[in-house]
Amino acid sequence: MEKRMLEKNFDVQSIGINVNHRKVFEFVSKPENLPLWTKAFTKADNKLATMVTPNGELNIEMETIVSKELGTVDWVMTMPDGSIGKAFSRVSENGSATIYSFILLAPPVPLEQLEGALSTQKLLLADELVDLKNLLETK
Repeated sequence: MEKRMLEKNFDVQSIGINVNHRKVFEFVSKPENLPLWTKAFTKADNKLATMVTPNGELNIEMETIVSKELGTVDWVMTMPDGSIGKAFSRVSENGSATIYSFILLAPPVPLEQLEGALSTQKLLLADELVDLKNLLETK
């Protein structure tokens, strides 16, 4: 029986941030802060967001799901065509510092055509995590 290799449809990245985990969690858990450290959003709140794509801006519904107990901040994004995109993150205590990890899933196909393939998004995420680190460490 031949095994087929499935294309990886996710990416997991993390970064160490030399700031107390509570401060990182409070910042990341507020959707209105997304435009400060991501390139994907120009506006965001707990219901709506404006995404930047190579084809222009896209208004979407967005829910931010936060668990302070678990240190998780997740996003569920509903595109205008009804397709759903998700992203998951966790803030973990590491002594007096923090580990912020992010699971990037391949976008729904229509969004992939707008935003770019997962391989492109992985590079953007790496830059965004550095931006988040720099923003929080200099606050």
